[in-house]
Amino acid sequence: MKITATKNPDFRHLRAYAFDPSLSLQIDTAKINRITYMIDWEDLHPGPCGEYVEVIDYDPTIGRFYTPVDLNDRPILADNGLRPSVSNPQFHQQMVYAVAMVTIQNFERALGRKIIWSPRLTNDDNYEEYVPKLRIHPHALREANAFYSPYRKALLFGYFNSTPANNVIHMPNSLVFTCLSHDVISHEVTHAILDGIHREYNNPTNPDMLAFHEAFADIVALFQHFTHPEVLRHEIANTRGNLGSQNLLGKLAQELGSAIGGYGSLRDAIGQVNEATGEWQPREPNSDDYQNVTQPHERGSILVAAIFEAFLTIYESRIADLLRIATNGTGVLEEGEIHPDLANRLANEASKSAKHVLNMCIRALDYCPPVDITFGDYLRAIITADIDLMKEDAWDYRLAFIDAFRKRGIYPRTIKTLSIETLSYDAVDLSLDRSGQQLQPLFVQSKYETKFDDNSTQLIEIIIDFLQDYAKEIQYITDRKEIYEITKNYIAGSYGDSERFVKGLHHRIKVKFMHSQVFSEMTGLAFMPTYSNLGFRTAGDRNFPSFQIQNLRVVSRVGPDGQKVNHVVFSIIQKSGCRADPNGNISHFIPDSEALLNDDDFIFYGGCTLIFDLDSKELKYSINKPLLDIEELKRNNTVIDKKRVLAQQRYQYHDMALHMGEARRYFGTRASDFMFTEPFAILHQH
Repeated sequence: MKITATKNPDFRHLRAYAFDPSLSLQIDTAKINRITYMIDWEDLHPGPCGEYVEVIDYDPTIGRFYTPVDLNDRPILADNGLRPSVSNPQFHQQMVYAVAMVTIQNFERALGRKIIWSPRLTNDDNYEEYVPKLRIHPHALREANAFYSPYRKALLFGYFNSTPANNVIHMPNSLVFTCLSHDVISHEVTHAILDGIHREYNNPTNPDMLAFHEAFADIVALFQHFTHPEVLRHEIANTRGNLGSQNLLGKLAQELGSAIGGYGSLRDAIGQVNEATGEWQPREPNSDDYQNVTQPHERGSILVAAIFEAFLTIYESRIADLLRIATNGTGVLEEGEIHPDLANRLANEASKSAKHVLNMCIRALDYCPPVDITFGDYLRAIITADIDLMKEDAWDYRLAFIDAFRKRGIYPRTIKTLSIETLSYDAVDLSLDRSGQQLQPLFVQSKYETKFDDNSTQLIEIIIDFLQDYAKEIQYITDRKEIYEITKNYIAGSYGDSERFVKGLHHRIKVKFMHSQVFSEMTGLAFMPTYSNLGFRTAGDRNFPSFQIQNLRVVSRVGPDGQKVNHVVFSIIQKSGCRADPNGNISHFIPDSEALLNDDDFIFYGGCTLIFDLDSKELKYSINKPLLDIEELKRNNTVIDKKRVLAQQRYQYHDMALHMGEARRYFGTRASDFMFTEPFAILHQH
C-alpha cells in the first residue's frame, strides 16, 4: 500500500466575536456576533505563536501566567477553535491571534508583499535588529486602555471594571476586556503595521501626524467588518440598504465606549446622537473642523468620516440599478422588510465596494512622503496609486474621494487647482535643467565624480539597474527574515553571492548625486556642497550631509483590468538641528544624537519617497517634504525651508502642548519628548 504524506489544510478556522461580547447578550445581534474567521494555515506553537505574532499572556497586576492555548490540539482544531467566552483567558488568546492575522492578511493582499515589523534600534554598529514577531499581551493593563508600543514592539491590552452611562446596555462594575473587541485589536495591529512601513509617522511634526495614525487604524478596523457576509447581510436588511444610517458596521469599539460611560462607540466619526431628540443622525461635514480641531482623535475622525462618505457614494452608485429594478424604476423601496435576494445582492455590492476602498487606502501608503504627512498628502497618494493600477475609473471612485475631502476643507497645500489631474503626482522629468532646457549628455570625470550640472537621467538608469538586481533577488523569497536581511544589505552594502564587499544603495546615492543640484531640487534634500551651517551631521571622508534610506521595497501588483505595476520604492530622510527665536529667526546646531540641547532646540525632518518603474527604467515619482527651500535652491541659495520649520516649532511647542497637558506634565517638559517612545499609550487613555 502506498503511503502519502498528509498535506496541511489551506486554512485554519477560528471562532470569535464579530464585534465584542456585549452584542452576544442582545437578542437581535447575538447570532451575527459569533463568526468564524478563515485564516491562512501556519504551524503554531502554544500561545498561539506563529510566524508573525506571539501571544504571551501574563497579567502583571496579579503576577500570573495564563496557560497558553494550543490551537493544534485535536479537539480544539476539530471544533474550529474554542467557543467565544468572556471568562476563558485561552479564548482571549485565540481572539487576539485570529483578528491580528486577518488584519495582516488584508494588508499583504493589498500591498502585494510580506509585512515586516519595524526593526528594534540598537546601540551597536548594526543600528537595528530584525523583529520576527509582534508580541501580544491580552491582559497587560488593569485600565481602560490598549495600545501598540513601538519601544517594546508589542500590543498591550487592558481590562477594567465598567462604569456605564446606560445600565441596560452594560452591567455596572463588570469586567470589560479590550482584547475581546475586534475593532480594538484590528486598530492596534494596524498601528504596528503602519510603524513598519513608515516609522517616522510616530513623530508628531504637525497636527495631522498622530491623527492620521489614529484615523488610518480606525479605517482598517471599520472596513474589515464588511468582509463578514453574515454581518453585512444583517445590517443591510436592518437599514434597508441605507448604510449611512446608524448601524453596527459604522461603530468602533462599541463595548469599550459604552463601558466607560460614553455613548455607542469609542469614536463616533460617522454620526452622533442628537441630545435634544435622542435620535442618531449622520454627522454633517463642516469645512471649519479641519482648520480648528487639533486633538488627534477628533481630528482623525474627520479623515474617517471622509473615507466612509466616499465609500457610501461608491456603494450607492453601484446599487442604483438594483434599486430601480426592485422598485419598477422609482428607486424608492416600499415599507417593510426588503426581499432576502435583494439583501444578498446589496450586501455583495457593499462588500465589493468596501474591499476596493480599503485596498485603495492601504495601497496609498507606498505613495506617501516618509515624514510630516498631512491629510492632503494622503488624498494625493490615494489618487496617484489608483491611477497607476486602474487607468479607467468607471464608477468614479476617485471623484468620490475628492468630493468627500473637499466637503471637509481638506486640500493639499502644493496644488493650485483641484482635479484628478492636479492631485495625481506628476511623473519626474530629469532631462531638463533648472531653466527648463534640455541637459547635455553626462560627462563622467571619474568612477565616483560627476559633472556639477549633471544629466541625472543617466545616473537614475544606473541606480535602476542596481534596483532591478534587488527585485530579482527577492522575487521568489517568502521568508520574512531573509527579505529583511537582503534588503538591509542592498541598502548598506555587501550583498549577493560574492564574498567581497559591494557598495550598497546608500553609497551609490551619495556618490552619484553628491553635486547634483537637479537631484537636490527634486528631493528637497541637501545633495549640494553649499549646505554649511544648516545643522546637518556629516558622514564619511567627503564631509557630506548624512542621510538615511528607509523602506526599500518591491511593489508588484496587477489591477482588475490587467494593468501591471512593477516598482521599487524607497525613502530618503534627512534631519537638521534647528532653533527658532520668538521673532522667527532660525539658527542651527549639529544634532549629535536625538537628545536635544535645550528647550528651544528640535530636530527638523525632511524626506522624499522615490518610486522607480522597473519596466520603463524611469524614476516615476518623487514625493517630498523638503528640508531646503526649493525656490531659493533654484537661485543657487541653499537655505532651510523656513515655513516648514516654523510650522513644526509652533505645533510641537504650542498646539500639541494644549491637548497633551497631562502627558506633558507626566513625561517631561516638552510635549514631543514622550512621543518618541510611547505615543499611543497616551493617545489611547480614557
